[in-house]
Amino acid sequence: MPTARPRSSRARPEVIGLVGLGLLGRGIAACFLAHGFTVVAVDRSPRQRAVARRAIGQAIDDLVRQRGFPAGLRRSWPARYRASDDFRPLAGCDFVVESVTEDPAAKEEALARIEDAVAATTVVASNTSAIPISRMQRRRRHPGRFIGMHWAEPAHATRFMELIRGRHTTAAAFRAAAELGRRLGKDPCLCRKDVPGFIVNRIGYALYREALHLLETGVADAESIDRGMRNALGLWATVCGPLRWIDLTGGPAAYAKAMQQVLPTLSNARTLPPAIRKLADSGARGILNGRGFFRYTPAEAHRWEKLYRRHALHVAALHDDYFPLPKRTKK
Repeated sequence: MPTARPRSSRARPEVIGLVGLGLLGRGIAACFLAHGFTVVAVDRSPRQRAVARRAIGQAIDDLVRQRGFPAGLRRSWPARYRASDDFRPLAGCDFVVESVTEDPAAKEEALARIEDAVAATTVVASNTSAIPISRMQRRRRHPGRFIGMHWAEPAHATRFMELIRGRHTTAAAFRAAAELGRRLGKDPCLCRKDVPGFIVNRIGYALYREALHLLETGVADAESIDRGMRNALGLWATVCGPLRWIDLTGGPAAYAKAMQQVLPTLSNARTLPPAIRKLADSGARGILNGRGFFRYTPAEAHRWEKLYRRHALHVAALHDDYFPLPKRTKK
């Protein structure tokens, strides 16, 4: 199948298409708008579109108050934002991000609708946390322009971005996505092999599985497990990753001795742990409906959501202090 080159009519994309205005999609829209882009958003749900508009305003306000973004953004962003259930306006976009629910069938449908609307040269990125990009490229008309772009919540505040090259992704499409990420103040990392879960979630899922194993076997309750990780992982993860943490706290020789004793006792389950399966089957959605490993009143859910947003902005400031990004020309 011939591969189209990413669009070159503009040196840099300025009009961004976004499909899906769920929790992450709202933050993605806010991130682009805060950095001066025009956003054309598509979501079938009128309620999602209304909730997203309020959430974008809140995110912009967070960036103005806590990150030093210009106050004028509060007034200017609505003029650069349009949301509807119509895919056709995506035709004028320079770059499109798909961010619908993490379901292969839903993503296949969204990507097909995007391809019907955009030029063959427009780069299309899928915001997925686990689905292999090569799998989603199979039915694409121009698979070379398709790339994985994994964001983290809150998308407007974090530096996090994983870029995943599928089997057919061109170097030009990857460069376009990486440059776009850097214009957004992200610090993109490249996943060189297209494996399920990519980098961060593979490590994260191993951590979640062991946390669930400790809970199910009665080693500790949920509060103790979370408190321990908050006070340990929360200390170092902002400044370094697990491999440098080993170097900083004894080195490979010391860790190898301890790991030999612990690894045989870790969970190696290949199926979902019963604790999370039971909650998932009951429809538990965490703070979204007040039910998860903990129970939340509406006030408690709001408090935790607000606390996390505030924390993410503080961490972004620490990253700016510890690891300043190269200065870039602002729009």
